[in-house]
Formats: sequence, structure tokens, C-alpha cells
Amino acid sequence: MKNHPHLLLVSQHAHGHLNPCIQLALNLIRAGARVTLATTVNGFHKLKLLPPHHNLSLASFSDGHDDEVNAAKTPGYVHDLRRVGSETLADLIHTFSQTGNKVTLLVFTLFLPWAAVVARELHLPSALLLIQTATSFSIYNRFFNSRDGIFVFNKQHFDPSISLKLPGLPLFTQDDLPTFALPTSPYFSDMSSVIQQHLQFLEQNPNTVVLVNTLDGLEPDSMASIPNAMVVGPLVSSSFRGIDRKSSSYYFQWLDSKPDKSVVFASFGSMAVLSETQKEELLHGLIESGRPFLLVLRDAKKDGKLIKEKLGEQGLITDWCLQMEVLRHRAVGCFMTHCGWNSTLESMVAGVGVWGNGVRAEVDEGMVVRRGEIGRCLEVVMDGGDRAEEIKKRVEKWKRVAEESVQDGGSSFVSLKLFVESIG
Repeated sequence: MKNHPHLLLVSQHAHGHLNPCIQLALNLIRAGARVTLATTVNGFHKLKLLPPHHNLSLASFSDGHDDEVNAAKTPGYVHDLRRVGSETLADLIHTFSQTGNKVTLLVFTLFLPWAAVVARELHLPSALLLIQTATSFSIYNRFFNSRDGIFVFNKQHFDPSISLKLPGLPLFTQDDLPTFALPTSPYFSDMSSVIQQHLQFLEQNPNTVVLVNTLDGLEPDSMASIPNAMVVGPLVSSSFRGIDRKSSSYYFQWLDSKPDKSVVFASFGSMAVLSETQKEELLHGLIESGRPFLLVLRDAKKDGKLIKEKLGEQGLITDWCLQMEVLRHRAVGCFMTHCGWNSTLESMVAGVGVWGNGVRAEVDEGMVVRRGEIGRCLEVVMDGGDRAEEIKKRVEKWKRVAEESVQDGGSSFVSLKLFVESIG
């Protein structure tokens, strides 16, 4: 058991949570562990699309909404997930023990603090997996820790001119901070409660290991602020997307027809919602740039006819794509993104310049990025000038770091080996 501990990795069902957990599971197996990846019943249906692996098992627990595809949008879902999930996860762990496959350690993700409580009640050690940045966690700690957290009170006290200074980083204003963690967000009540539960658990269990999906040297000050933190990223994989790749051949054929590093790839994740005005400005900005572009819009089918009339051969719009494979395509020269952490890591691994991180767009008084600003930023990233060369050098540096870190002997792989070897 010491040589091959059985780790139970517990994840929420959203793709943005499952994808890094899948890669962590595979990396832990490489490091010598046996792993069971468990998620809600809805998430389990997605996991069954994975290619089989002899040391990776799949399991499910209930969130009380097993037959609802969009259960997370149901009022009271967070409460149901905690209540029903705690019971069914405990049952799952007991089942493993009864069948001679005892769990050695439980790994839980950021939005499932109750899983750590289940582990503690069953006298099972646990570790936290941060699928976001170490910097984000430092911000959460500054907001919600029990000693001097800025937002350990209600939103009537919220100052919209708030700024935040963390070691080694520039001053953050409200526009730089995670929106769902601000008192003005409709998610604030649920999110603040969940994050405070995590922080309280770590305060009460100071030896808990925190596995962070980041790169060695990328966030040194933020990593140093988290006790027992270990770098394990980048947790990036293209092996799980849940859709047959053959159905995606049309946009790969389109990319194949374009010159190297010429295409602007624009995608804003599964959560971001663009206003009609912003979509119009985005489309016109891309068209007026004169550069070929691949744009992902969730409602592309609804607007498809109108859009195609404007595009000609310059652009292609789809409602979904295999993002990692697109980023790795030789034709892609720039990634216009919402800068979600999974997308940012994927761009680093693929070696693609990021518009939105490498270059910042300015919004107008209506909180819209206008077409002229879009064109300006694209010129900065892709015109071959001094700033573009600087971005290119940084891209190449972090691509090399990302590749080396997960190889045998790399910093993240060594961390995981030490972690697995430390489990009794």
C-alpha cells in the first residue's frame, strides 16, 4: 500500500474542473499511485467518454440532482451538493474499504470543502487541489480569512474603489479581481461561504498539502504565501473533450489552408456572456483587422446565416472547438481569450501569444471593447514590432518551462513523486 497508495480525487462536474483533475490523475499514476476519480452522476457520464487506463478508476457520488443536466443553476444547489454529496461520498469511501480497496488519501478541489470534512470524519488524510492560480487563492485569503478578511461582512460595506496589493504583484483594482468573489456578484453569498470553509479547514489542519496547478517560477510570491504548497502544473490535456473529433474536421481543414502564425483564435470560455453590442464590435473588429480568424460563439448557429454573409473566406465561426488542438495548430498566431486559468495554461503549453493577458484591451464607458481597440491590440501582438517580439520571447520561455516541468525529472513531476511517496 505504501508503494501504490489509493488516492480518491473528488471533483465538481464542470469541464473546467474535470479536465485538470483528469490530467492530475494521470500524472499521479505516473508517479506511482492508483487513482479513483469521482464526480457527480452528471459528471460521471462525461468521464465515461475517457479512454480506459488500467490504474485509473471512475466513480460517482450524488448531488441530489442526478437527472438534471443544468443542476448547478438550480436554487439551493450548493446546499444540496454539500448535504447529499457528503452522505454519498462517505458511502463510496466505505464501499472501497469493504471491497479491499481502501482509500489512502482524498484530494478535493477548491469548491468542495465538505469533501475534506468527510475525509476528516473518516480519519482519512486529505489534500487540496487548486485548479486556479496561487494568486487567486492569495486574493481569496485576503478577502475572507477569519482574522482580517476584507469581506468578512456584508456588501453594504463594499467600497467600489477597492484596491489590493499582494507581494510581488502590481496594485489590483476592482476590475482586476475575481468578479464572483466581490460583494456585488450574485454568486457572492455562495462563493464567500465556500471559500471561508476552505480557509477555516486549512487553519484547523495546518499540515494539509495544497497542490497548485501552476508553473515553477510563475507565481513565486503567491506560492510562498500558501503553507505546504506544491507546484503540480500545468494540468493540461487534450485527451478528454466529450465530442467525436471527426465532427470538428471542418475547422481544422480551414486552419490547414492558412499560413503559419496568421490566424487570430478568439474564444471566451463556457461561462462568459457577451452582450449583443460586444459581439457586434468583436466581429467588426476582427473583420476590419484584415486577418484570418476563428471565433467561438456559443450561439453561432443562431446567428450563422448573418455572420457567414459578412465573413467570406476571412473568418470561421463555430459554437464549440477542441481548444487545445486548435492552439497547437501551426496557423494560430494569437489567442484572444477571457484568460480563464485553463485557457491561459493551454496557451502557454501551445506557445501562443495571448491577447487579454500579454496585451490589455481598454473598455469604454459602457464596458464594451470597441472594434478600434480590438484592431489596435491585434496589431500590437501580431505586427512583428518590438512589443510583438517581446511577447514572442516570453511565450517561448514559458512554453519551454511548461514542457519541462511535467517530464520525468521536471519540477512538477518531482513534486508529485515526493507527494505520493509521503503518503502512508
